[in-house]
Amino acid sequence: MAALERRDTGVADTLVDSPEDTVLGRSYRALSIGIVSVVLLIAFEATAVGTAMPVAARQLGGVSLYAFAFSGYFTTSLFGMVLSGQWSDRRGPVGALTTGIGAFAAGLVVAGTAGTMWMFIVGRAVQGFGGGLVIVALYVVVGRAYPERLRAAIMAAFAASWVVPSVVGPLAAGAVTEHLGWRWVFLGIPVLVVFPLGLALPQIRRRAGGPVEAGAVAALDRRRIRLALGISLGAGLLQYAAQDLRWISLLPGAAGAALLVPAVLGLLPRGTYRAARGLPSVVLLRGVAAGSFIAAESFVPLMLVTQRGLSPTLAGLSLAAGGGTWALASWVQSRVRVEPYRERLMTVGMVLVAAAVAAAPSVLVHSVPAWTPAVAWAFGCFGMGLVISSTSVLLLQLSAPEEAGANSAALQISDALANVVLLAAAGAAFATLGGGSTAATTAAQATTASGTHPAAFAAVFLPMAGVALVGAWVTTRLRER
Repeated sequence: MAALERRDTGVADTLVDSPEDTVLGRSYRALSIGIVSVVLLIAFEATAVGTAMPVAARQLGGVSLYAFAFSGYFTTSLFGMVLSGQWSDRRGPVGALTTGIGAFAAGLVVAGTAGTMWMFIVGRAVQGFGGGLVIVALYVVVGRAYPERLRAAIMAAFAASWVVPSVVGPLAAGAVTEHLGWRWVFLGIPVLVVFPLGLALPQIRRRAGGPVEAGAVAALDRRRIRLALGISLGAGLLQYAAQDLRWISLLPGAAGAALLVPAVLGLLPRGTYRAARGLPSVVLLRGVAAGSFIAAESFVPLMLVTQRGLSPTLAGLSLAAGGGTWALASWVQSRVRVEPYRERLMTVGMVLVAAAVAAAPSVLVHSVPAWTPAVAWAFGCFGMGLVISSTSVLLLQLSAPEEAGANSAALQISDALANVVLLAAAGAAFATLGGGSTAATTAAQATTASGTHPAAFAAVFLPMAGVALVGAWVTTRLRER
């Protein structure tokens, strides 16, 4: 067994391992399997929900609120991320992780038993709060428990854990939705969180428990908590205004912007909005990449179901190949030999994302094969694998140990906030052009006619491709000269 030497650094039981150890070596095996399993379940839920969502929205009479069902998750996750960063830096990531998993499971139950679309959105919001707590806590675990030489590998393992859910998730969720009902897609997952949590917690307590400095259990930064509440409430009001599309909605929209702007400036690194070199651009790129991709991806299954008459299973499977290509790209970026070319690979990644998003709505032309989005998404996910894992690696390289929680929270806030804002914009464009009426389109109609309001889908995808191209420019500013 690798010799372990304890250091009195203030982090509970910080350990130094032999150079030959790996993320699946004896020292890290239980921790790696446990935290990757947590990501695996989150990945399965994400891919399964995307498949079940069109059916759930139709049955609950809420297709016009379709984007809100996704962005509601990201809105509350913003608060969860800031709270988790504060909590993890001051008391260690264990409490934030366990609370987050509990909230995530509770949100699944609420969504699965919802009788109205708004109650469904509430369930998604509870999920988002839990997810925000979990993801930042996991980043802190990686920053504290793994040496720098292993961090790219564990980030690649996180990405690889999306492969099986991306293939099996849509198929399983589609089958469950068609034969048992969409509710079981949500109600079947909570019990599965027990095993990975039980496996990972002892190792997390041992390697990453407690504050960074011995005895430094400071109170939560109340200002940051207030800013977190402001950013969540502001994002929610902005999303509501975007979905309502009445003149009176300008009032909640203006109130949301008034809350959102100062909160964003206070929570993200200075210079993020202008793509200042270094950490600010890393944080900005994460938001631009994730927001443009997720806003587009959320509408792919709905487009295929309503415009081309595909079943929920086949529509969900259009995204399945992306899990494998995403994991492959994450593995590529984790190789030591590509480290000098990381920024160049990220530029290529964002160009691939832009091309994939722009190509997806070609399926609105019925002479274009229905499998076109599946091919496009495979390339787009390869680009995302290069970018997302690399932003995580760069963030940890640029962060001092005592700042890992706050900076990880900033990275995830950028991710979630961009999802909220761009989903709000996409949802508004979709609803303005009559996208909500796609609920009336049956599978038979979609296969025999041009479908209802195809322009509503084009208005989602093409602007998001432009945002992704902006991300390609941001990749040129990731390192300080």
